[in-house]
Amino acid sequence: MFETLRNALKVKDIRKRLLFTLVVLIICRLGSQLPIPGIDTDTISQYLNSLLGDSFNLLNSFTGGSFESMSLFALNVTPYITASIIIQLLTIAIPALEELYRDGEDGRKKINNITRFVTLGLSVLESAGLAIGFGKQGLLSNYGPLIVMEMIVCLTAGSVFVMWLGEQITDKGVGNGISIILLCNIVSRMPNDLYNLYQKFMEGKQISNVIIAGVIIFIVIIGTIILTIILNDAERRIPVQYSRKIQGGSQLGGLGSTLPVKVNTANVMPIIFSSSLLQFPLVIKQLIGADPKGAAGFIFNALNQSNWCNPDHWNWSIGLIVYLVLNVIFAYFYTSITFNPLEISNNMKKQGGYIPGIRPGKATVDYLNSILTYIIFIGAVGLCIVAVIPIFFNGYFGANVSFGGTSIIIIAGVVLETMKQIESQTLVRQYTGFLTE
Repeated sequence: MFETLRNALKVKDIRKRLLFTLVVLIICRLGSQLPIPGIDTDTISQYLNSLLGDSFNLLNSFTGGSFESMSLFALNVTPYITASIIIQLLTIAIPALEELYRDGEDGRKKINNITRFVTLGLSVLESAGLAIGFGKQGLLSNYGPLIVMEMIVCLTAGSVFVMWLGEQITDKGVGNGISIILLCNIVSRMPNDLYNLYQKFMEGKQISNVIIAGVIIFIVIIGTIILTIILNDAERRIPVQYSRKIQGGSQLGGLGSTLPVKVNTANVMPIIFSSSLLQFPLVIKQLIGADPKGAAGFIFNALNQSNWCNPDHWNWSIGLIVYLVLNVIFAYFYTSITFNPLEISNNMKKQGGYIPGIRPGKATVDYLNSILTYIIFIGAVGLCIVAVIPIFFNGYFGANVSFGGTSIIIIAGVVLETMKQIESQTLVRQYTGFLTE
């Protein structure tokens, strides 16, 4: 990785792109520290800390802590991520969107425009909900239409501006802009999380206990990262053979190739879907100020991720089982959206390609579906293992950190993908690669 960066910095154009990306990320971090004019952010921050606790660490991690401090960029990239998920799901349900998705570059531009408008709408709804909710809790001085409108305008403008900055990184910088900003937000929370771990397990302890705790924390973090990288890069390569053609006295085709199918085909999306689905009832409960008892209280405690693997209440960990089952279900669901065996089979057939030993057409589709069935399950199980490791340590040992399996998967995936893009740009300009396989 460092060799790739060193060689990429020798290329003037890539150097400019990296510098542009760095400047935009600095702007994002500065915006995350700017308070909303006329709003007592300290009071709101204290309220959110007491209200949300550690069950909303994922949201705080995605926003780089700006949601907790209710800054100008409090919503950050979350409306855009939600809008992207909604559009991807609607692509399956609405034929017109599916046709746009298959309509090449022009269709993708139209879908991007639709995603922008959905992001704008979600930003308005979320900021209005926050403003009205804070007002009813007495956290806004001079609560009225004017202060609510001010919060809606500021939070919506901040979210749309972050979306625009992400698009600028994609066009003029390096990598996918939204992913890079999300990566920056997650990494920005890690020093604080590591300090919390130090205070929890090392500060004031005997030197032997400090060493043991440090070694365990290091092994857990590095082990999770290694598992994530392995899961992200693992793939099943299906052999594909192309028919020979004689044209103009010369032979064309007849070469062998492979169809790579990633083991973790859905990436981190199942975890995001599952976490959002389980947290939604908790958000509603907090907004209406309800405190259910009995069976309803047990259900809400089981849905709260901070209660999982709690040695004092193991029965609440039933929510973890539901979470893992949802991850597997969403892994199959999201893969069915992004990977179409029928389309792949038709494309191979048009190009004269076939899988050795498998007849073209329906037999190829059935074969790809059978491969996907167990590959997706393996990927989903690996994803669950990576996600459960931090959850177990958070619940059993009380290690309250915002970066978990989801965040680490995002970090590893974005870093690897960005390095591949830098390598490809360097390869185009210098005709030689610098990454060794």
